[in-house]
Amino acid sequence: MPSPAITESSIIRLVDTFYARVRDDAVLSPVFEAKLAGRWHEHMPRMVAFWTKVLLGTGEFQGNVFGKHMALAGIETEHFVRWLTLFRLTAIDVFGIDGATEVLEVAQRIASSLQLGFFGDIRV
Repeated sequence: MPSPAITESSIIRLVDTFYARVRDDAVLSPVFEAKLAGRWHEHMPRMVAFWTKVLLGTGEFQGNVFGKHMALAGIETEHFVRWLTLFRLTAIDVFGIDGATEVLEVAQRIASSLQLGFFGDIRV
């Protein structure tokens, strides 16, 4: 059962705030802009759908998240460090320190899976 703080509206706030930070970040922005320049309006609803599915178990998200990410070139440990840092800050801003725990556990599992795919081990 998800935390009562996790709602569709809080997920939208999480996604919007997080990706605004990503777009302003010197480490992450180049990676995302290389794939999403001019297409952010398509990506954002998919991210809301993804996080709604992952956190609430609802919605109709379908996609190969792992495969899409494995197709990215030049991903390094620093990208995961930065992604997790920005995500943690955003989740705490949106859900509060206690309310963010569940969201952060899910984000860490996703990051760990992707790191195994990229590097063969979990680095952060």
